[in-house]
Amino acid sequence: MRAPSRVTLARVASESGVSVSTASRAVRGRGDMSAATRARVLRVADALGYSPTGERRGRPRGGTSLMFDLVLGHFHDPYTDEVTAGARTAAATLRYDLVLTTAHGNPDDDWPDRIRSRGTAGVILGLLVPTAAQLGRMREAGIPVVLLEPPEEAPERLPSVRTTDHAGGAAAAQHLLERGVRRFIVIGGAPSYRYGRARVEGFLSTIERATPGAPCVRAEADWGAMGAWRACAQSLAQIGGQGPIGVFACSDEMAAGAYRAIGEAGLVIPRDVMVVGFDDVRGARWLHPSLTTIRQPIREMAAAAVQMLARQVAGRDRVDDVVHLPTELVTRGSTRARFPV
Repeated sequence: MRAPSRVTLARVASESGVSVSTASRAVRGRGDMSAATRARVLRVADALGYSPTGERRGRPRGGTSLMFDLVLGHFHDPYTDEVTAGARTAAATLRYDLVLTTAHGNPDDDWPDRIRSRGTAGVILGLLVPTAAQLGRMREAGIPVVLLEPPEEAPERLPSVRTTDHAGGAAAAQHLLERGVRRFIVIGGAPSYRYGRARVEGFLSTIERATPGAPCVRAEADWGAMGAWRACAQSLAQIGGQGPIGVFACSDEMAAGAYRAIGEAGLVIPRDVMVVGFDDVRGARWLHPSLTTIRQPIREMAAAAVQMLARQVAGRDRVDDVVHLPTELVTRGSTRARFPV
């Protein structure tokens, strides 16, 4: 009997309606092209059974790839730098290479096809929620997925690593109450992600139980300093009552924006206003005064996601495990003062 002929790249290109060079870039996950074009070429290649070595693409033969993909919407800010460092260290310890993949944040994003084309062993999705179609592409290829601090719940239950956001917000509120604060500004994030909502809810519920009816202005801003600066400035002009003010921001970067608004209002931290952030990224300790914050164990969370993924690849983890790593209050100069209650 004749052995089946090998599927050629030229055939893939012809049936995809693209040039051979475009098909080559698509199957190798390289070059600039639209997500729709790349996805079309990869679907044809999968259907035909094409690969440069004559084997079907997807998860590598026998699951032997020692490579994980870390997928984020962006890189190179204080938070994602911590995620990358934690994931890279854990992957190296387990003798895996770590590939950094950028997701473009739309339903047609082709990150699953890019990952399938290089035969990765598993994927960590950081601060992202995959669509049902994207998960289907991973499932077809037999590639496991772990979520790291997902902004919303996924369309199906997936293993994930999170932090205790609600408890962190509650700890921030309790700390300000113990410092004698009785007027509050809460700066939540917009979009209102799952973890941001939990932080605000933890803070507000603790304040309401301790001091029902206390003056409290709730504001929203994008997750950056500029938006928080404007939100805090407006809130300072609105808040009523007398005495010191406590500001809780849902991220350290937002807290830095609040610092600017407080200074422009002629107020002094911590004499007039106390500020608590969330995350404990590198810049928190370099603000003046240094920022009291809720430490999110970012590196440890990323490492836990890598370890969970490695256990899944080895077939030792349940697919629906959810791990919460605890937050911790870190007290610094922005709440050093203590006011009489």
